[in-house]
Parts: sequence; C-alpha cells; structure tokens
Amino acid sequence: MGYLIVLEGLDQSGKQTQAELLRDRLKDDGRKARLVSFPDYGTTIGEEIARALQGEREYGADVMQLLYIANRYERKPDLQRWLDGGLVLVCDRYVASSVAYGEAQGLDALWLMEVQKFLPAPSLTIMLDIAPETAVQRKAVDRDRYERDLAMQARVRDSYRRQAAEQQWVRLDGERPKDIIAADVFNAVASRLARP
Repeated sequence: MGYLIVLEGLDQSGKQTQAELLRDRLKDDGRKARLVSFPDYGTTIGEEIARALQGEREYGADVMQLLYIANRYERKPDLQRWLDGGLVLVCDRYVASSVAYGEAQGLDALWLMEVQKFLPAPSLTIMLDIAPETAVQRKAVDRDRYERDLAMQARVRDSYRRQAAEQQWVRLDGERPKDIIAADVFNAVASRLARP
C-alpha cells in the first residue's frame, strides 16, 4: 500500500515547489513517487474551474467547492490505483483546501468534510504557513479572484490552522528559505514512512 502525502497552505506558500522537491528526493532515495495537484485543470471539471477562476463563469461558493470536490473524485480511480501499487503520492492541495476556502466563504466545514469522506485519506498532511501579505508579495500580478481578497486569505489561514491543530498535521513556517523548509518536509515524511 502506498502513502498519500498532502501539502496545504495559502496560494504562494511554496506547496508546488516543496511537492516537486519532495517527489525528487523520494525518487533519489529509491521510492516510487508521483506528484498530483488539485485542481487538476486537465479534466473537464478542471477546465470549468479554470473558467470560473478567471471570471468567465459566476458560481456561488457552494457550487465552486462542489466543483473542486468533483475534480478530486474524477481522479479517485487513479489515486487509488497508484496507492494500491505502492506509490508515494505527493499531493499539492487536497480535501482540506475545500474546507479552508469553503469555510472562509461561510460554508459548513463538517459538510465539506462529509462530502469528501470517500476519497483516499491522507497519510500525512503538511501545512506551509505564511501570512496573507507574504502571498501578495510573492505574486503581484495575474492573481485569481481568491488571491486578490486579503481578508478571505486571512480566514483561509485561520481554517488551515484550526484543521492542523485538530488533525495533528505537521505545520511548518513557510516564510523561511526553501531548502530549510524542504529538509523539514522530508524529515516529517521520512518519519511517517518509517512507521508501519
């Protein structure tokens, strides 16, 4: 059986960079590892999400989160097959992001968890914690509708921190240099993989 390692955090927190570094390090150590990212814009539902984020579609918060969740269910057969094949899946955003962004927009966190309960459960979730202001500094142009809303980003961060505390995630300071964060990420994953 494989492992599902999830990286969560605000936009520009370094999730993609750290996910790529972790995948490469795991492969260097002889493990079969694969990178997965959500939303997956390569699917039909993913394309619809992209249109909505660019302002071409107008959906309520509940519909948007259901699209994100449906996008994960679209890939569920692949995720399960890879996990059954013993891969370590390194996932950039997963179940918790719908809870964080949905809760930040007034949706019920328990409902958002319930509707995702049939997706493969993460083996380990790592939160890269940065301030909303840092996110803005790291990406000044081409921000989507969520990235432009600083107050919402603060609520998203609050939800992530609550989830991290309740579910015993590994929470790392994402404001530090990426090589230092990468070492912490790898150590957290290595200790998880060492457990039976």
